[in-house]
Amino acid sequence: MDAKGLRALAHPVRVRVLGMLRKHGPSTATGLAERLGVKSGSASYHVRQLAAAGFVEEDTARGNARDRWWRAVHEMTSFEDPELFAQEPEAALAYLRSVAAAYTLRTQRALHELPLMPTAWRNTFDLSDWPLRLTPEEADTLQRELAALLTRYRRDTPEAAATAPEGAARVAVITHIVPELSELSEPSELPELRERPDPSALPELPESAGSGGPAVPSAPGTASDPVTS
Repeated sequence: MDAKGLRALAHPVRVRVLGMLRKHGPSTATGLAERLGVKSGSASYHVRQLAAAGFVEEDTARGNARDRWWRAVHEMTSFEDPELFAQEPEAALAYLRSVAAAYTLRTQRALHELPLMPTAWRNTFDLSDWPLRLTPEEADTLQRELAALLTRYRRDTPEAAATAPEGAARVAVITHIVPELSELSEPSELPELRERPDPSALPELPESAGSGGPAVPSAPGTASDPVTS
């Protein structure tokens, strides 16, 4: 991802739009608006911004001049450039906060549906916390090993869905590697953010939106998604 792409994704609606196109396939701005619970004009604007940055493109095999369809260009978005983070700190933090909020909404949706899931699927649901004491190098190795492990399993793509064994369904594996450095330094020694996120100020997910989270991660220190969904 370059600086232009990062700035384009520094908006929660665009993160979710891109995730929906990756997860559900091509759509019109109207269809995206219905899932997002926003006006079609707003969805159309955000799609055009994503197109200008090279994340989506018009699906010319569908629709017409009045009913334009859009599709994602890439399966995932990678954000692993520390120099880009340093050059665009506000855009980087806005993007990462949008991804984190989208992942939270996906988890909340799964929890809402948990009582209705078949027992076999309900038993697979997992929320785990593993406190570790690592060096930065060890944490980087852990991230890469987790990513390598996931490549052993079937990706959720239309092609994979067509050949997957009976009973297979979409499963989201969301990883977080979260350095907790406050115990190492006095609060005054930690860098200040211009704007600190309010944990309670997460966007609402309309009932019609589906899980729509982003298939857009990897960010510095995050596993790949997916984002971003």
